[in-house]
Formats: sequence, structure tokens, C-alpha cells
Amino acid sequence: MTQPTDIRREHLRTALSLAASGIPVLPLRARKVPFGNCRRCAGNACGGRPNMKTAGLCACPAPCHAWAAATTDPDVIQSAVWRHAWVRATAVAYHPGGAWLTVVDLDNAAAITWARENLPATQTVATTRGEHWIYQGPMRSVNAVRPGVDIKSTMAYARWLGAGTGTMTELPDVVRALGAKGSAPARPAAVTVPALPGGGECPHRTPAYLERGIAMAVQRITEANSTIHHTVYRTFLAVLSTHGRCGCLTEDHIARLFTAAQAKGETPRHCTDAWTNARITLGL
Repeated sequence: MTQPTDIRREHLRTALSLAASGIPVLPLRARKVPFGNCRRCAGNACGGRPNMKTAGLCACPAPCHAWAAATTDPDVIQSAVWRHAWVRATAVAYHPGGAWLTVVDLDNAAAITWARENLPATQTVATTRGEHWIYQGPMRSVNAVRPGVDIKSTMAYARWLGAGTGTMTELPDVVRALGAKGSAPARPAAVTVPALPGGGECPHRTPAYLERGIAMAVQRITEANSTIHHTVYRTFLAVLSTHGRCGCLTEDHIARLFTAAQAKGETPRHCTDAWTNARITLGL
């Protein structure tokens, strides 16, 4: 649905203002769904996630979906591709982790009561059903850490609903602990999936094919000169989309990918988050 001109301008002004403050932003369409930001993904044809037909990667020159699309570049925000999105946008979203923030999303009154009793006071923003408590510092994003409570930070986006009230405080250990529950170890175990229907031979078990794929993935990470975090995530996604369903990946393969990522400055936690989010995206 095309938005009235005044609403469209307000969304764009908000986005540019946030970007100028160092907060990566992106437009949202109806029902808080992100747009696809390239011609191939126009109208969100890919479903809002990387194209599975291209080895897990969208064929865009840069990340173009959801949190990965968030930017502080005013030229991108006002580009021809995004201009089409702003015409239909219903809200502005931002990438908390990219702004070094964590949002504790409280979805109902009971969750708010729990937060007031257990979490340090911080900047608070009212939502349609509850509140966002915003802390300074990033962490892994985790849904349903307790009833009515989600954590949105790295590899996630949150709707911008205004500056809210109160003074922002440092991310407390109690929130980090909520996100740590159930997290995978820094060096995850080999991917295991059900056997192929009928017990067929996995077409990817050829040692040369798998070795070439891992070597290319390591090379891609090693040669990245910028957007390391995005490159690591997209590379993990590509590897899992090709080899994650046949059980041929071993701990040694995964360790090689993690080692390459950490050599580029990624922490073990970032590697685990990227691997976990890639598996979730692919339904593994």
C-alpha cells in the first residue's frame, strides 16, 4: 500500500536522523516485514532471506535482507532501490547490534512486571503491547528467553518507536545470562540430520567436492577486507546450504571455518551466533 506523502517523508527523515547518529536503519512494510532491496528480491520474492538457489547467497553486491540491510549511509537510504520501499513503508526499523545496543522486548504486562523486578532500569520505549528496554552493549539475539521476553541485538532488527524515556545503562550480566541459556559452544558439533530418504548415497560426500567447498569458504573469509561480520555469516550460510543436510560436515571442517573467522577478528561468540543463525535460517 502506498503511504501518504507526509508519512513517507517522516519515515525518511527519521531514518536519516538515526543514521546520522550512527544507528543502522531499514524500512519495514506491513506486519513489520523487511523489504527485499535488490531487483531479484523486489517485492520480497525471496521470502526475506538469502536466495537458496545461489548456494545460500543472494545475488546482490551486498547484503540486502532484514538486519543485514540496515545502513547508516544516507546515499543508500535515499537510493532508487530504497525510494521504492519508502513509498510503501509502514515503519522504520534499526539493527540494535549494529548500533552497539541490546533491546529486551517485553511483549505483555507480565513480562514488564518481571523486568521491573529483575532488571536494572534503563531507557524504556512503549510498544503496542508492551515495552522495549534498551541497554548499551551488544549480545546474541535470542527469542523466548522466558515467557513474553525476546532479546534483539546482533543479527536482528527492531521497530523504531521513538527515543522513549529514562537513561540508558550498560548491558547487565542478568540479560547476558538469559541469552547464554541454551547457546551452542564456540566450536559446535558436526551437523547431524536425518538420513536421506531410501538410504541413498549423499552426492556431496566426495572428498574432493567437500574439501574444495571448505577451502573456498576459508579463502572468502580470509580475503574479506570489510563487512567481516556479514561475510562470515553469509559464508557459513553458503556452506550449510550445500552440505548441512547430508551430515558430511565434521568438527574439523567447522573448526577451520571458525579459525579463519577468528583470524579476521571475530570472537568465538560471534562465530557461534553466525553459525546458529545460519542453521535457523535454513531450518537445520
